[in-house]
Amino acid sequence: MAHHFGTYFYHFTTSFFMKKYVAEFLGTFWLVLGGCGSAALSAAFPDVGIGLLGVSLAFGLTVLTIAYSLGHVSGAHLNPAVSVGLWAAGRFTGKDLLPYIVSQILGGIAGAFVLYMIVTGNGSSIGDFAANGYQDHSPGKYSLTAAMLTEFVMTFMFLIIILGSTYPSAPAGFAGIAIGLALTLIHLISIPVTNTSVNPARSISQAIFVGGWALEQLWLFIVCPVAGALIAGIAYKWIADKN
Repeated sequence: MAHHFGTYFYHFTTSFFMKKYVAEFLGTFWLVLGGCGSAALSAAFPDVGIGLLGVSLAFGLTVLTIAYSLGHVSGAHLNPAVSVGLWAAGRFTGKDLLPYIVSQILGGIAGAFVLYMIVTGNGSSIGDFAANGYQDHSPGKYSLTAAMLTEFVMTFMFLIIILGSTYPSAPAGFAGIAIGLALTLIHLISIPVTNTSVNPARSISQAIFVGGWALEQLWLFIVCPVAGALIAGIAYKWIADKN
């Protein structure tokens, strides 16, 4: 009995700490710290605030930098919706889907924790902490329907761009640029509507620290991005099929 437990524990730990899972953890950590950190710390900082354009660029830069530093290890998904979309398109194995999602969520929470410690370092409250929301908690007070449509369509297009730029016959070496710029564009469009999620791990990590309304509205930022990614994966598989 003890031998079987020891064998199981060994396989579990070696699997959990596989390099690709650690890479997803670190990449999502950086995405949350870099993107949400820019929103929480720099967006409206007196005199040198970076604004909507700066925050949008920050999110794109996190993906761009991780794509070229850790993409060769794990593929740099950094997002449960991306992993689901790649799986639906037949470009990602099902056995890695859950470990990737767990690694991404834990990495996002770790990034949010570091950001929390920084934000509160001068005695400030965390405010909305760049959490995602709709209606009264939408930056532009947009409706539930507008938020659902925005998150679905933006994630759908994000996956189309990811799947196309990483297609075997696509120009080599440019995928990270296309994906990073796509995420920048998505934020430019949708920050006023939902504060931009398109990434359940990013939304979960911030909602945990905000609590209350952010947790109550979190369902939308899990369901809509995953649905958009899933349909995009199926659609792109059909589009790219040469038969």
